[in-house]
Amino acid sequence: MPDAHTDLLIIIPAWNEEVTIGAVVREVHEEVPQADVLVVNDGSIDATAEVARAAGALVLDLPVNLGVGGAMRAGYKYAFRRGYQRTVQLDADGQHDPASVERLLGAMRERGADIVIGARFAGVGEYSVRGPRRWSMKILAKVLSRVTGTRLTDTTSGFKVCGRAAIRLFSADYPAEYLGDTVESLVIATRAGLKVDQVGVAMRPRAGGSPSHSPMKAAVFLLRAVFALAIALSRPKAPLPAELTA
Repeated sequence: MPDAHTDLLIIIPAWNEEVTIGAVVREVHEEVPQADVLVVNDGSIDATAEVARAAGALVLDLPVNLGVGGAMRAGYKYAFRRGYQRTVQLDADGQHDPASVERLLGAMRERGADIVIGARFAGVGEYSVRGPRRWSMKILAKVLSRVTGTRLTDTTSGFKVCGRAAIRLFSADYPAEYLGDTVESLVIATRAGLKVDQVGVAMRPRAGGSPSHSPMKAAVFLLRAVFALAIALSRPKAPLPAELTA
């Protein structure tokens, strides 16, 4: 169980991020000192786990690489079983600014939301995407805004806060497929009766390592995004399971 004063867990999925993970963990401790930090080491073959532990993080080691969705599912199970009331997902590459965490938490409190997304395309910062990748993001945002009943501009952001109800839901049902951890998870949450909202955040350049996408993969992203959305919308509407509502 977390300490009596700690109900917030920062979850950082990490795959071969030894170059950046130490600095990310230390910055989180500085900016969000009230939180515990969990690095989900997603089958890394470098020193990610060792560097994270040395920086003061809890580390959950996965024996094989499951992808962001699989790593986050493990993180939500950990958070649920340990009794955390709120979680924050942060990337391990330094693009998400821990100083923005309090803004997301504040929006959750003020708006009564179960999930708050840190949105890159909401009038804050200068982050931009062009071509097919940007078109697909706009399509996803438009469709999912209708599904959630909230205007969303960035449905593929990996920076988000979840309350206890969302933690419970995602510990039992969280998609591990490509884009499922963002697009499909929002559909799952909405159809379970949870409220989704967003707050604009500024993104930073990667602190190191290799990006997971490149301009050459933009067309592939577009195709896979359409498939992810189709899969998400094919899910039947289901309320939050009774065992998760307490």
